[in-house]
Amino acid sequence: MRAVVMHAPGDVRVEDVQKPVIVEPTDAVIRVTAACICGSDLWPYRGVEKQDGPTQMGHEYIGVVEQVGDQVKDTAVGDFVVGSFVASDNTCEICRAGFQSRCIHQVMMGAIGTQAEYARIPLADGTLVKVPGEPTEAQVRSLLAASDVLGTGWFAAVAAQAGPGKTVAVVGDGAVGLLGILAARRLGAERIIAMSRHADRQALARRFGATDVVEERGEAGVARMRELTGGYGAHSTIEAVGTQESMMQAIHSTRPGGHVGYVGVAHGVELDGMDLFFSTVSLLGGPAPVRRFLPELIDLIMTDQIDPGAVFDLTLPIEEAAEGYRAMDERRATKVLLTL
Repeated sequence: MRAVVMHAPGDVRVEDVQKPVIVEPTDAVIRVTAACICGSDLWPYRGVEKQDGPTQMGHEYIGVVEQVGDQVKDTAVGDFVVGSFVASDNTCEICRAGFQSRCIHQVMMGAIGTQAEYARIPLADGTLVKVPGEPTEAQVRSLLAASDVLGTGWFAAVAAQAGPGKTVAVVGDGAVGLLGILAARRLGAERIIAMSRHADRQALARRFGATDVVEERGEAGVARMRELTGGYGAHSTIEAVGTQESMMQAIHSTRPGGHVGYVGVAHGVELDGMDLFFSTVSLLGGPAPVRRFLPELIDLIMTDQIDPGAVFDLTLPIEEAAEGYRAMDERRATKVLLTL
């Protein structure tokens, strides 16, 4: 089968690899109908995150179940499914508490690679959610977003306690930040301030529900945020980048007693104890428990209440995956969908 393989920073190829098979009795194998490139895939692409040899890429996926293991009971051959970027049993104590991305038996789908024609899904009954009916082309794009970036943005908004009467700040205008805006609006936030310097992303931010845009970064961005909120700062802040600057901007943009939902994969982030102490904010984040939200998100998508698929601004066949990586790396694309 065809699969995207990263050999080294900047070196992405589409190669023929062995088709996956059932390994554990709780596995399923799906035919991937669409995949995409994630902002987190750019960390190894840029050489920031080291890899040990050629690596099959991807962790976002939708598809049709082709085969199931002997212990799979709730997932059937022929089901059209969406799964989280983290496989989970959805039954352990951590899962039942709503943190399936830290399941005691978790498997990171990035270690399997889903930018491919087929993928093995561990813990299929706990990971996959069946989509009812026949999705339209637009709904298919949105369902793919639900596999990671929509669910991650949603978790960030929930972790930041976005809701009615709240002012929400969003640090990061990539796909996750943009869909964090959509989530905050859906959760009832009164005001959503997007921190963005890019006109195309600002336009999409406003489409998703942003009421204000701040172009300044760092302490200048914090000062502008304070100015817009009468000196108080945001009630809720979404951090969707993962750098030292973005984390500090998020914490300092939040009023005392506020909440920060951080979902940017952290690289080089260090928190000063005294700074954090006097910020008086709550921090909650990490890998998003997408599985917690999938049933609700699928329903919202299939009833056309939300359109997160609008975040895909470049669609390419899987054979052109290398161009997709380049386009995202050079910020010519926000998020790339790969067709199979």
